[in-house]
Amino acid sequence: MNAFIRYTLKLVYSLYYDFHIEGAENVPKEEGFIIASNHRSYADPVIMTIPLRKPVTYMAKEELFHKNIFFTALLRIVGAFPVKRGAGDMSVIDDCAERLRKGKNVVIYPEGTRSKENKVGRGKSGVAYIAARSGANVLPMGIVFEGSKLRFRGKLTLKVGRLITAEELAMKDESSAEIKRVKNIIMSAIRELVEGPPEENDSSESGESGE
Repeated sequence: MNAFIRYTLKLVYSLYYDFHIEGAENVPKEEGFIIASNHRSYADPVIMTIPLRKPVTYMAKEELFHKNIFFTALLRIVGAFPVKRGAGDMSVIDDCAERLRKGKNVVIYPEGTRSKENKVGRGKSGVAYIAARSGANVLPMGIVFEGSKLRFRGKLTLKVGRLITAEELAMKDESSAEIKRVKNIIMSAIRELVEGPPEENDSSESGESGE
């Protein structure tokens, strides 16, 4: 996304919300990495592209493209492509891995659904499969605001975490144990951004959702 569009989006969101970005310096300069984030609202696909210097692409459920003309246009601008949930999951994983190998940055919401509070579940295994098949680094993000919905002039914070390198995520194979290990590394990084460090988060396990 070019600088003008990023600046305009940041200005718009700063007018509507008490909008802050933390950790923007963690965004890598190189391309071909995964951005993994929690999912709080329909606006997330636009919000999380603001600190990114390069164009992104990501899976977005097909229903989002039917909300309204303006929002659909925004989704297209930030690189979203529609996916029918539950249809051809492995082909979507391979498609994302191929995009990463070609140098595109791919956004993934590992939980697979929106959460109503600032809690992060275990997530799905797709993000680990994509990381394994692409050999890409992973940039964790956390979207934080109080309540179940974004409110006018409410505080909205986008947190960018430390890049998790492909070496840290390297797997011996694609066994269930290895996939689970990699998934947990990624989800723990997102959880810390959203809920705080483990010592400040007594319910990191109780807030998990099923596969």
